Amino acid sequence: MTKVLSRYLAREIVGATFMVLLAFLCLFAFFDFLNELDSVGKGGYELHHALLYVAMILPGRVYELLPIAVLIGTLYSLTTLARHSEITVMRASGMSTLKMLRVLAGIGVIFVAATFIVGEYIAPPAERAAQQWRLTATSSTVSNQLKSGLWVKDGPRFVNVQTLQPDRSLEKVRIYEFDDHRALQSVTEAEGGRYYTDANIWRLSGIRQTRFLGNRTEVVDMPELDWKSELTPEVLSVLMVLPERMSVMTLVAYVNHLRENQQNSDRYEIALWKKLSYPFAALVMMALALPFALTHDRRGGVSVKVFLGVMLGVGFHLLNGLFSNLGVINNWSPALAAVTPSLLFLLAAAALLFWVDRR
Repeated sequence: MTKVLSRYLAREIVGATFMVLLAFLCLFAFFDFLNELDSVGKGGYELHHALLYVAMILPGRVYELLPIAVLIGTLYSLTTLARHSEITVMRASGMSTLKMLRVLAGIGVIFVAATFIVGEYIAPPAERAAQQWRLTATSSTVSNQLKSGLWVKDGPRFVNVQTLQPDRSLEKVRIYEFDDHRALQSVTEAEGGRYYTDANIWRLSGIRQTRFLGNRTEVVDMPELDWKSELTPEVLSVLMVLPERMSVMTLVAYVNHLRENQQNSDRYEIALWKKLSYPFAALVMMALALPFALTHDRRGGVSVKVFLGVMLGVGFHLLNGLFSNLGVINNWSPALAAVTPSLLFLLAAAALLFWVDRR
């Protein structure tokens, strides 16, 4: 009976979740397209550019919305079964709440795997490609918050990049190198730079290097200079993609880079923990949906509970963003800031299930 129930519930829940996710994607794509209309006509950015950009960021939307869609889809499926007294028959046949949770957990593994695959292997490259496409179409460069350009620390060097192009090539580069006593050793200025993956080096062009040699300085002009650095294009690509949209490997690499250079990495560590824990939110959402099905009302309660599911899903989405920001502001443990929303909803599900069983 358990296997038959699992297959039946899996078909119903997966189907309902897919429909809910599709509806959400259409809604979000519409609003994303409206936002892009403000940029149409600027720097060669046309309507088809906006449409393609919206399509390219959809995998990121799938990743964000999948746990919410699982909650609503599961709530709808279980509440529909309860409305037709099928849940009552299952419980009368000896199906305990714990067994139902196990059945839902078996189905939830599908959504956990789907969320992880989309969030790790599909959404990050699609998001990066979308941002590169948009910057190229609008003839823009990677944005930064300083008029002097981008500043990064690279071991004993401080690097200033005036312009980072969408293809991740560099323009107007300055490299300030210091010794162990923090004395300035040289300033290297380059017109541009391009990364060569096979050799793991940046090849800078149009070089003027000023060397500080005790009581004198020396200026050397060179056509090219090979620069070996920990600042790979993958590290610099974090400027184009939000931390929450990066892959786990990219976040690990950037967090290590920040730590090695003694820079604050809290925001990226929180994003890393969220990436690791977020797929399991689907299981929490399914557990949260179960007590609402067990307290069924045969007189039109489905629409009310689906609406409640929407509100819970929105609340979960908002809590995720809230705790990420609070974690950065208050220097909370990254793991705690990342998993607290899921833990709160899990505790709520456990409390509701306990209350339902006691009735």
